[in-house]
Amino acid sequence: MQRVSENDTVTIIYDGLLSTGEKFDSSQDTGPLQFQLGAGSVLPAFEQAVLGMAAKETRSITVAAKNAYGLKNEELIMTLSRQGFAGQPIAPGIILGMDMEHDGQQHKVPATVLAVTEETVTIDFNHPLAGQDITYQITLLSIDTPAAEAAKGGGCGCGTGGCTPNHDCGCA
Repeated sequence: MQRVSENDTVTIIYDGLLSTGEKFDSSQDTGPLQFQLGAGSVLPAFEQAVLGMAAKETRSITVAAKNAYGLKNEELIMTLSRQGFAGQPIAPGIILGMDMEHDGQQHKVPATVLAVTEETVTIDFNHPLAGQDITYQITLLSIDTPAAEAAKGGGCGCGTGGCTPNHDCGCA
């Protein structure tokens, strides 16, 4: 039975749950997720959970807050003048797209409104899931190994399709 190993591309379905049991993310909403192990496109703990799985296997993992979306940083909670929000409907719980400067460039970041008074707005720039342990229920649908990709016409598995018989295709 084939099991997932490094550099394999996998297709999974999943549910992401908070410690309360509330679902915060699901592939039912977005469709199956496909990613290559080692590419860094998912949380490292997520990749580790998939390693060694076989097709149709289901696994449940809990990821500590510090390894998921980070611990809550109190320095990222700020109270700003309400004048800066003129014309915007604001209320506690709303997530706003705020422009922030980082390394000389403007970035739009999500910020959760925590409190509103007549004069101020308290905003939390932490990720909405910061400080929370999360659980993923993962079911592996399929595994594509680099060798299988090469057999489909991908050459050495690097996508160039130009491999020589000794697999000298210039892949890094």
